[in-house]
Amino acid sequence: QVQLMESGGDLVQPGGSLRLSCAASGSIFSIYTMDWYRQAPGKQRELVATITPGDSTNYADSVKGRFTISRDNAKNTVYLQMSSLKSEDTAVYYCDARFHTIIYWGQGTQVTVSS
Repeated sequence: QVQLMESGGDLVQPGGSLRLSCAASGSIFSIYTMDWYRQAPGKQRELVATITPGDSTNYADSVKGRFTISRDNAKNTVYLQMSSLKSEDTAVYYCDARFHTIIYWGQGTQVTVSS
C-alpha cells in the first residue's frame, strides 16, 4: 500500500514557474514508476510526465522543454518543475505510483495560470 500526497499547487502568472511535490509513504518508493497527470475542467485526464525507477523520463509534447520530472528516493518524493507556464496548463495535477498492475493515486493539487 502506498499513500501519495501532492503539494505545491498555486495561482501563478503566465510565464511563471512552480514546483509540485508528491510525497509517498507506506512502501518501497524506489521500485515504482511515478507519473504526473493533469485534468482540466471538462477534459480527460492527461499524462504529463513519467519517471521510472532507473530515472528514465518521458513527457507529453505539450510540456517538453518546459517541465522536468525528478525523484528523490531518499525522501520518497517525486517532483514536477514547471516553467514558462501557460493558461492551458491550468488543471488539477495528480501523481500516481505504478508497479506492474498496481496503481496508487494521490488526491491532486490545483494549478491555476492566470494574470
